[in-house]
Amino acid sequence: MSTARDQIIETTIRVAWYADQRRWHDVPELFADQVLLDYTSLAGGERTTVSHTDLAASWRATLAGLDATQHVISNDLVEIADDGTTAVATAQFIATHLLANSQGGATWTLGGHYRWTLRHIEGRWKIDSMTMTAAWAAGNQQIMTLAATLEHES
Repeated sequence: MSTARDQIIETTIRVAWYADQRRWHDVPELFADQVLLDYTSLAGGERTTVSHTDLAASWRATLAGLDATQHVISNDLVEIADDGTTAVATAQFIATHLLANSQGGATWTLGGHYRWTLRHIEGRWKIDSMTMTAAWAAGNQQIMTLAATLEHES
């Protein structure tokens, strides 16, 4: 039988797996109905709260136009609250994005760490906040704009 820690790590790994496998319909099951997102280290702006279905739709709009992605998550740490209903998980990541194009390099790779807060809801661990902190990047970030344009046109 898997422990709460195992279930939490499985949830966070599925975030990357579903994105890379383009399983947009499965993404919402990993998240609470409303999710606090913080991508400010990469894009500036403000933290935002979105529905789990809007989150899946935005990932699709951002990633589906790429030829491939690979999000590798490692060095997982989990702290479960004493009452067993909330947790904080952190992990390192490397995310490689690929889009063959005539306007520059085909890859953009981003590294950093994630911080998720999770709640135990109806027998499952669900993410209610996700912070991505970028530490480094290499390659052609413009492929993200190109991919979004391609997805929008299709």
